[in-house]
Amino acid sequence: MASPAAPIGVFDSGLGGLTVARAIRTLLPRESIAYFGDTARLPYGTKSPATVHRFTRQCLRFLMGVRPKLLVVACNTASALALAQLRNDFEVPVIGVLEPGAVAAVEVARQAARSGGSTPGRAQRIGLIATEATIGSNAYPAAIRALDPALQVIGRACPLLVPMIEEGREESDLIVGLVLREYLQPFLEMEISALILGCTHYPIFASAVQETLGEEVTLIDSARQTALVVRDQLATMHALSQSPHDGRLTCYVTDQGQRFERLASRFLGEAVGQPVWVTPEMLETVE
Repeated sequence: MASPAAPIGVFDSGLGGLTVARAIRTLLPRESIAYFGDTARLPYGTKSPATVHRFTRQCLRFLMGVRPKLLVVACNTASALALAQLRNDFEVPVIGVLEPGAVAAVEVARQAARSGGSTPGRAQRIGLIATEATIGSNAYPAAIRALDPALQVIGRACPLLVPMIEEGREESDLIVGLVLREYLQPFLEMEISALILGCTHYPIFASAVQETLGEEVTLIDSARQTALVVRDQLATMHALSQSPHDGRLTCYVTDQGQRFERLASRFLGEAVGQPVWVTPEMLETVE
């Protein structure tokens, strides 16, 4: 029986998962969160499935040391490549971000179809931007087709976005604008009803993406949907926090703690204190 007072463990390869932590804190402010960013070994999007699984398992094993009642893999690459294995690796529920994002995208496409539109077929087309590994896994198209076989998913790998975001570049940066235009041009040409931001880093550039694509395209950020799944799972487990106070956020990183502290507020929407440094070598000992 999970303790309602136990924290929620949230993992990502870097800072992007803080967008999911933010959504959970907004929906469930009484919940404490232990966040782990594997900042020394990102990006995960160019690594093999075996490596992604090994690295993610190590980080989640570390988080198990704080006795969480639930684990959230707030990394699309790890959710796409390793979630099924990870669910077998741990004795607490493990929630990914891919399935909630797919559900939200299908609902947007169905709403577009019901409302009609000037361009035939727009409602049937969903765009996806993600890391190379997430695109290569075909996980999003498979999840969406399982919900609605009539929908078409057009994916585009965007390997430059995560490094630019982790460097702290702003949406107004000229280079960011040029890169986004290059990546998003195919979606402008084929006309889509929705675009899945298939990496938890990408919401940082959401305004620039929306400006490039226009208001007819709905952006799908899986963070809010994932928070709803977390709430429902905890309710089912009778493990929602009963504390009268706001929960605590504790952060762990594998490198560049000062940089994490400086940039994390962009993702979380509030100041973040100095994180706890955990070396990759320490992670090997908890395998």
